[in-house]
Amino acid sequence: MNAQRLFAIIKKETIQMIRDWPTLLMIILMPVLELFLFAYVGDMTLDHLPTAVADLSRDSSSRAFINALEVSGFFDVVQYVGSENEVIRAIDDNQVNVGLVIPPDFAGQIERGTAQALVIIDGSDSFVVQSGYSAATAIAQVHGMQLMLQTAQRMGMGSLGQLPIDTSTRILYNPNIDEIVFLIPGLAAMLLQLIGVNATVMAVVRERELGTMEQMLVTPARPVELILGKIVPPVGLIAVDLVIIILLGVFWFKVPFQGSIWLFSWLSLLFIVSGLGMGLALSTVSKNQKQAQQIAAVLMMLTMLLTGLIYPRSTMPPVVRAVGNLIPATYFIRIARGIITKGVGLAYMWEDVVALLVYGAIIVTVSAATFKTRLD
Repeated sequence: MNAQRLFAIIKKETIQMIRDWPTLLMIILMPVLELFLFAYVGDMTLDHLPTAVADLSRDSSSRAFINALEVSGFFDVVQYVGSENEVIRAIDDNQVNVGLVIPPDFAGQIERGTAQALVIIDGSDSFVVQSGYSAATAIAQVHGMQLMLQTAQRMGMGSLGQLPIDTSTRILYNPNIDEIVFLIPGLAAMLLQLIGVNATVMAVVRERELGTMEQMLVTPARPVELILGKIVPPVGLIAVDLVIIILLGVFWFKVPFQGSIWLFSWLSLLFIVSGLGMGLALSTVSKNQKQAQQIAAVLMMLTMLLTGLIYPRSTMPPVVRAVGNLIPATYFIRIARGIITKGVGLAYMWEDVVALLVYGAIIVTVSAATFKTRLD
């Protein structure tokens, strides 16, 4: 590899990147915009669900149960109706997301042993189902336990005033269960990959459309020099994006950075190179900029679904997990969460680092091997 030829290619790519200021501005500003969009709309825990109540009992016990639901903050009673059919009609009309039907003689059923109340949830929205079902079940259990203890005390069974087992829960790294603490490290990984892929695949395809790629291929430069020359300039630009994303996460969204900033920087550089290599590899199948944009859109969808950014990979079928393993963000999301959220070191995530190293070496080698023949 000749340093003079490599420097000339890097200089040419840098000048070309700076002159294309609309693309340069888009690469810098788009990740910021996407970060705010994902961060503010990515909270999947719903509360204050509009609720319709059909209280057919109208006694103190039913009012206490309704009050327990409202006090929790998960349910807001917005209307009272007279029957179960009216509750379903309110859900069908999108007036409420949840309905509660309390049967007649609710208090009498409690005194005799067990009372049943019907909670109806709008199943057309999966997030409403998850949040509403979990909250309603937990509130009913807690309220039922309180009633049982009150009944036992009235019967003179004081020993039942204290439950035989008491558990205390301590949540590490994210004690407030803040969704943004979970999302920001993963979003940083996803955005960095998408920037890297777009920066390289679009640059190569644009040169092919303009006819300048032929001029590069007839130069004395070797494939590895052409590859490195195209990778180095975007690395600096993506590093700027990384700094902006992390600063916004720490100072705007108040996400604590627990680990080593130097370790995160070096591993981010490795991940950026992997993403740029993937962009060069994808450029071999992209014939024009429209096709490159379509491939980037598909990659974004796969990154969101298969890398563990939103959905846990442990529940995915083996074939789906294998497809996710082909995306470098799968490894870097775990690395980013380990460093930013947990503050762990290299000893706890060396497997992901090794996988990223192997991936980067393979993808850059493949890109270099196919670079000379991509015009055939």
